[in-house]
Amino acid sequence: MSDLDRVRIGLVSISDRASSGAYEDQGIPALQAWLGQALRNPIDWQTRLIPDVEAGISATLIELVDEQRCDLVLTTGGTGPAPRDVTPEATLAIAHKVMPGFGEQMRQISLTFVPTAILSRQVAVIRGKALVINLPGQPKAITETLAGLPNAQPPVHGIFAAVPYCVDLIGGPYIETDAAVCKAFRPKSAQRPAP
Repeated sequence: MSDLDRVRIGLVSISDRASSGAYEDQGIPALQAWLGQALRNPIDWQTRLIPDVEAGISATLIELVDEQRCDLVLTTGGTGPAPRDVTPEATLAIAHKVMPGFGEQMRQISLTFVPTAILSRQVAVIRGKALVINLPGQPKAITETLAGLPNAQPPVHGIFAAVPYCVDLIGGPYIETDAAVCKAFRPKSAQRPAP
């Protein structure tokens, strides 16, 4: 029996072609693999594979937060400038608060690799007691964005280091990470004693 809080995580892969079966989705498996290593908490997964339709994306995010009571929802895909890329618009449409620092840092990480990172439009928002974050579509980029580049000079912080404390602040469960994968940052006053 674990003393760690259970965490409900929604994973949404947004792709016309993967949702139609034209190719196999890689986003959800990449997210589950990374989160499964990074989090010490028991996780209840809610996964959705949907096409690039703005109303459908918004409806899925609302369902995961309001009905399934997810604490954290991560999307992958649909954040570029192409006409069918509407994930940021669909995410902003369901927001109670916008968290621009996540998008800024994701682009900063990606710019280390490719100049086209400035074309990425990922956003993060809070809805109720849930944090919703748009991630890139490629598995390698997902990992880099979440974990950062700890061995770079200077090191580049991944976005996930800030996620547990953000979830604390909005009333969610206490998320604990494996520091070897991703060291969560919390002020001393917000840290629970180790079990």
